Amino acid sequence: MISKENNPEFLNDFLDYSTTILNKSVNTIKEYNYDIAHFLKFIAYHYKMVKIESQQSIKEIQIHTMTLETVKKITLQDIHAFLGYLKNDYHSKPATLARKTASIRVFFKYLCNKMKLIENNPAQDLETPKLSKRLPKYLSLDESRKLLETVKNPLPTSHGNHDNSVRDAAIITLFLNCGMRLSELTGINISDIDFENNKLNVVGKGDKERTIYLNKACITAINRYLEVRPKEAIQANSRNALFLSEQRKRISNRTVQYIVKQELRAAGIDSNKYSVHKLRHTAATLMYKYGEVDIRALQELLGHESISTTQIYTHVDDEQVRSAVERNPLADEA
Repeated sequence: MISKENNPEFLNDFLDYSTTILNKSVNTIKEYNYDIAHFLKFIAYHYKMVKIESQQSIKEIQIHTMTLETVKKITLQDIHAFLGYLKNDYHSKPATLARKTASIRVFFKYLCNKMKLIENNPAQDLETPKLSKRLPKYLSLDESRKLLETVKNPLPTSHGNHDNSVRDAAIITLFLNCGMRLSELTGINISDIDFENNKLNVVGKGDKERTIYLNKACITAINRYLEVRPKEAIQANSRNALFLSEQRKRISNRTVQYIVKQELRAAGIDSNKYSVHKLRHTAATLMYKYGEVDIRALQELLGHESISTTQIYTHVDDEQVRSAVERNPLADEA
């Protein structure tokens, strides 16, 4: 929950607008609240409205009495100073700075363009920090097969208790075949699954619903789990949940993260290098690399708003580059 009593009224109005009118997700609202509150606290320090011992204490500044008169004074240079403070004092990564920039930009757009509370928008020409283009980490096809084999055939000596092995196998199978997000998997209800047409409705980022088509491996894994899924003593608000925890309630994100880490270790794969989100990368990469999936189809499947987000999966490895050269029709013209 967000502690709105610590915010100035205009910030809470912005959060309410983002929730009701823009229909932003709970996580996005939390990010907006954290980012803008931190920014306003920096402004209070930057304008010498308060005295603190060090910049590390900026987060402790109280801003609930800040007025729009202060906000009206903010310039683009002040925003740049804030981003510089984040990078220098917190060693914030470009992705973090980009998120802060986006939050600040939408906040000032609300104040200036939507509500006309300020005359000038200091973030109008604010540029997004340049992000380094890094290829996503993903499991190879052999590693993916090894992980599936391990979770389907657990060894008590390496795993421990296997009462949930069928459930865990279904979880790993869905991740590697469908590329769904963690929250999408934990949010699956049995009623969301269309067994006749082998498809599933999930709710993704921004509370947007999309359809995921299930292949034979997924349907088989789900059916196997439903055969052993607890039938009694399920908590009332979790009776429709597909995946249940040992407490017989909807499985949590943290539990799934733990399961994935355990299965990676059991398969001899570095669990510090890979995570749940890396399994999403793996599914997308394998589909693009071996399934000859069109980039637009992959965008739809992954639930990306922008095609540019999906394009990170169009990377090619050395083997593909060598193969392309060998297939050149002039290759034999020696």
